[in-house]
Amino acid sequence: MSKKLYVGNLSYEVTEDELSQIFSQCGQVASAKVIRHKDSGRSKGFGFVEMPNDDEATHAVDRMKGMDLKGRPLVVDIAREPERGPGGGEGGYRGRRSSFGGRNEDSYGGGRRGGGNRGGGRNQDRGYGNRRDDDDGNY
Repeated sequence: MSKKLYVGNLSYEVTEDELSQIFSQCGQVASAKVIRHKDSGRSKGFGFVEMPNDDEATHAVDRMKGMDLKGRPLVVDIAREPERGPGGGEGGYRGRRSSFGGRNEDSYGGGRRGGGNRGGGRNQDRGYGNRRDDDDGNY
């Protein structure tokens, strides 16, 4: 069974061919992929190498971890399966749909991702104490 290896701390100039050549020193490489930004096409500084032989993949992890490639020490490990959030699709957790068919509740603050202490959602009380509106405009 093939193993996929995570390769991190890559120089932005490293190509998939170079990644494949480096890891082929440890055995057969089925594929090498440098992950790139969707919009700019620039490398994100990490990638994946797939090796069909488990023993060769384990050897590659041991041998390549910390190896200097274009001035940067490589971080190499067995890749983990991507975690699936409650949304189920690619791209991770982005919020949940309201039961009323409205906007994503979590995308306006206070959600699991990046909401922090900003309080509730859009057009809701931000939770600054026990504030209440009177007809006079007093709080």
